[in-house]
Amino acid sequence: MLCSWRSLPPRVAVGRCASTIQANVQRFVPASGSVDSNALEQLQAFVSNASRLFVISGAGLSTESGIPDYRSEGVGLYARTDRRPMQHSEFVRSAKSRQRYWARNYVGWPQFSSHQPNPAHFALRDWEEKGKLHWLVTQNVDALHLKAGQRRLTELHGSTHRVVCLDCGQLTPRAELQKRFAALNPGWAASAGGVAPDGDVFLEDEQVLNFTVPACDACGGVLKPEVTFFGDVVNRTTVNFVHDKLAESDAVLVAGSSLQVFSGYRFLLAASERKLPIAIVNIGPTRADHLTDIKVSVRCGEVLPAIQL
Repeated sequence: MLCSWRSLPPRVAVGRCASTIQANVQRFVPASGSVDSNALEQLQAFVSNASRLFVISGAGLSTESGIPDYRSEGVGLYARTDRRPMQHSEFVRSAKSRQRYWARNYVGWPQFSSHQPNPAHFALRDWEEKGKLHWLVTQNVDALHLKAGQRRLTELHGSTHRVVCLDCGQLTPRAELQKRFAALNPGWAASAGGVAPDGDVFLEDEQVLNFTVPACDACGGVLKPEVTFFGDVVNRTTVNFVHDKLAESDAVLVAGSSLQVFSGYRFLLAASERKLPIAIVNIGPTRADHLTDIKVSVRCGEVLPAIQL
């Protein structure tokens, strides 16, 4: 279950060029205070004492790369708009919903796929290379951990950089589908009304009426991003694999997640049952605050690179 670069288009391979938190990125990061020296010392001791660290990352880690999230106070999708993410059942049952989804995704893909890892992603990669990090489970679908060079990784909710056929199961790179979209829609164009998480943009319904969606080139089936949409469940084999990795670990760190979705929260419950020490780095409250030993409410990119191994 180690992730491979073969699952991604070759053009996403990057060097160590972490994006910085500039003005155009800052708008998706909620306000936070400065790092408390005592909290940083506690987090430093927590990481130092762990020998097989299990990390769960969430959308708060990627907001510093310019990718908006859903729940951040004041700046997340739910705070900025009444738009809601695609539901699994809607995508599967409705061709019009799929047309709308893929049209928005087609417009948003060039920007979304160009996002780069930030210092927090590289810090976690360094922890792995130095033997500190045993396994990383990300709830993000942006492939930024892979771009940073992470290897001991499970993408719990899949990746928008892959496309799966719901009929035959064939996996293809998302970049290849972009070429097929362009070929099928040579005269189609739409201006976006705003950016949304997970690689799409806001478009009005009338803008997508003439957008053509290709079928699977192997069987003619329905194509879907290889991600777990809202309302769907994570593959049981993946869940069991992550539980096995948690059982091999001696401490748990949450990085940039409110843990509101049960698919990630369940591993905090399991860690608590095992009496593993837990630390959380996240701006704002989380579902697991009552389970943690240490809570640091600052940007991941500010505190994780500061940890000395």
